[in-house]
Amino acid sequence: MIKRFSVFYVGQIDLDNVGVNGTPPNDRRYSNEELVGGYHNAVALAKHCDNLGFYCIWVAEHHFQREGYEVFPNLTLLGVHLAGLTQNLKFGAAFNIVPMWHPLRLAEDFAMGDVLTGGRLIFGVGRGYQSREVESFGAPVIDNDANRELFEEQMEIIFKAFNEESFSHHGKHYNIPADVPYRGYQLKEVTLVPRPINRPVEIWQPVASGRTLPYIAQRNIKGMVALTGEVLAEQMIRTYQEEAGKAGRDLQLGQNIALGIGFCIGDSQVEAMDHVRPYHDERYKWFAPFGFVRYTDEQGRPWGTPGAPVGVPNIEDGVKQKAWFCGNSLEFVDFLKGLEDKYPGLEDVVLQWPEGMPWLEFKDQLTQFSQEVMPAFTGSELTAGIGGDSD
Repeated sequence: MIKRFSVFYVGQIDLDNVGVNGTPPNDRRYSNEELVGGYHNAVALAKHCDNLGFYCIWVAEHHFQREGYEVFPNLTLLGVHLAGLTQNLKFGAAFNIVPMWHPLRLAEDFAMGDVLTGGRLIFGVGRGYQSREVESFGAPVIDNDANRELFEEQMEIIFKAFNEESFSHHGKHYNIPADVPYRGYQLKEVTLVPRPINRPVEIWQPVASGRTLPYIAQRNIKGMVALTGEVLAEQMIRTYQEEAGKAGRDLQLGQNIALGIGFCIGDSQVEAMDHVRPYHDERYKWFAPFGFVRYTDEQGRPWGTPGAPVGVPNIEDGVKQKAWFCGNSLEFVDFLKGLEDKYPGLEDVVLQWPEGMPWLEFKDQLTQFSQEVMPAFTGSELTAGIGGDSD
């Protein structure tokens, strides 16, 4: 049963000249004053979502984004700030790019945020995929195996830091603590100070490949399946359930999964598709070259594999794949009820802010969703539409 509705904001500014024939992503350049606009959007989004009864906003960590698509380099710092401006909303990291961090610094920062916000931050981790940022921070990403090896050792340290009163770690990349004398004794272990108050820490990771699923399911890390065609999404969700079972955890299908959906509400499917088309296309102009088109062809082959389509999808593709919804509110309720029937353990749905859509347009979409769609889900943990307008 769907209980929680959240919003995914990757951190774009209000982009100009969007759409398939708009400015190419590599040609976009914005001033620092314009790039700071993403932070104003984040504040407005947080206040509005808090007022409407949404559960969480998820934001993405990225660096050096002069193109204006993803402008938040520190998710814990942003989450603490936004928590101070809101009452109930949670703030999810989607996702901290772990290879660019020292694992103890990342763990400490989150723990401090957990204390300061009273548990309103959600910890999310990822391996990264953009060479400009990951390699520039001195971590591997082009070498996928090296990236995975580093990430898994870092996560081992983070788990120890969160869950053990004191700990040590001696691996390929890290020796913690350093083998040094300290105040008259030889250092053998350290303690994370502070540790999170809310333990065990809820951890999320994006499901980007089949190799991810056994790793996260067996470690009780929750998975986010975002903007993924229904064939691949079902495969991922079923595999997660199976792998959790191998680890001795009996989960309902869809449990511990957040399903991310692109959407646009309109009077009809055609009207909604036409409205969101330039914003949808702007997203995939940026993300498709990174491999973020998780669709299948008629034979079930993922896009980009031999014989299957390659390139930038259109909104018709997204709707056909059921990664995007376009239509009126009653149809959206039916769409989501269908997901409940298919995945009885599904509790979290995350709505994607289309990267080219201006804030005021998306604000209206969220208001309409909260008033006309959320009330149909009686299991929701928050009450939709409880407040008036927000900033």
